[in-house]
Amino acid sequence: MTSDRMLVVGCGRVGAELAHRLATQGLQVTIIDRNARAFRRLADHPNIIKLEGMGFDPEILKQAQIEGAYGLAAVTSGDNTNILSARIAREVFHVPNVVARIYDPRRAVVYQRLGIATVATVTWTTEQAIRRLFPERTSADWTDTGGAVSVMEVSLPTSLAGIQLATLNVDNSVKFAAILRGGSPRLIEHELIAQEGDRAVVLVTQSGAERLHEILKGGQR
Repeated sequence: MTSDRMLVVGCGRVGAELAHRLATQGLQVTIIDRNARAFRRLADHPNIIKLEGMGFDPEILKQAQIEGAYGLAAVTSGDNTNILSARIAREVFHVPNVVARIYDPRRAVVYQRLGIATVATVTWTTEQAIRRLFPERTSADWTDTGGAVSVMEVSLPTSLAGIQLATLNVDNSVKFAAILRGGSPRLIEHELIAQEGDRAVVLVTQSGAERLHEILKGGQR
């Protein structure tokens, strides 16, 4: 990391939590909000500087020492403010790592195509809710731009309990990489045995999607 300075635009619940977590990791954080009262959400930390102003104002951004900063996260409650702050950070000040919180999923897709990383709050929350409501379903958490490889988080059926997880891998098309057990992640080693209640993180190619479905349904590999 060439710089340890991070900027956070918006001191709502997300901004305050993000700023505090970055600060506790040893980073120097400047958090910007147009309403000084919002800073009451922040826990005191020596690595956090509070700055009142608009996150898309170049002069405010300069005061926040954006020049040379490692990254900026725009996480206000307004899509327009977030995307404008992100674009100015990237296009004017050439900040290498920029992300914008976006509520409208359709706009998030557009900005992703323009090269601006976005966190689509509504889409993410909806997908997480559906995943918890229907744990037996499989859906991709991430897919490469060509669609060749996906990362999926799946619930392991009770029928797989006692199975050595590494034996579930199928050639180069299905790779069980990690499990979530009791709220803690763990990389899958050769001797690791599946237990009831496990969730697995799986790498899957296009050709392996059906094979993964068969494994989860208890079919033969």
